[in-house]
Amino acid sequence: MSQDLFVTGTDTNVGKTVLSALLVAALDAVYWKPIQTGATEGTDRRTIMKLAEIPAEQTLPETYLFDPPVSPHLAARLAGARIDLARIRKPAIASGRPLVAEGAGGVLVPVNDSDFMLDLICALGMPVVVAARSALGTINHTCLTVGALRDAGASVKGVVAIGAENRNNEEAIATYSGVPIIGRIPQLDTISRRVLLEVFRVHFDRRAFPVAHA
Repeated sequence: MSQDLFVTGTDTNVGKTVLSALLVAALDAVYWKPIQTGATEGTDRRTIMKLAEIPAEQTLPETYLFDPPVSPHLAARLAGARIDLARIRKPAIASGRPLVAEGAGGVLVPVNDSDFMLDLICALGMPVVVAARSALGTINHTCLTVGALRDAGASVKGVVAIGAENRNNEEAIATYSGVPIIGRIPQLDTISRRVLLEVFRVHFDRRAFPVAHA
């Protein structure tokens, strides 16, 4: 199976970018955000460079970049454009590093008048890691997300729980979604490459990431 990963989430602001930074640092991966909205508030690419402490050369430019902090379909419409999934092709990485791609919002966020983020995930064909909150409500949101991915034929590597530890929720997600919890990101007072690598070492199942360099 490909060592590349697509990071999606159960919602917006669930922690996808922090998880992506952690994976980029731990796997010595290249980062790519195919569709970025909200660029007026900064890009996730720049955030990854800061958190994972990597050079710009270890990231790839966005295929689509929009200023308003709204859903991709609306951001494109406001810009007088349309997101065409055929333009978003998985790049070849000359260095041989794995690729970590980050989605926008959840899997059913629309990207145009007929396609969703889920369609992009399937088109790219990368194994998926789901970022999920650890708090109340996460069982429903996570099982719905995993179910949508599986129904569409995507390969789900596992779920990463983000927030205060809740073993009961983690066990329920693993039981009812049928995919494992492969990591946990606790509440962090500060975020740096050193902190992210320590979280990976302590809280992630390294067997799920055989190319890990941490």
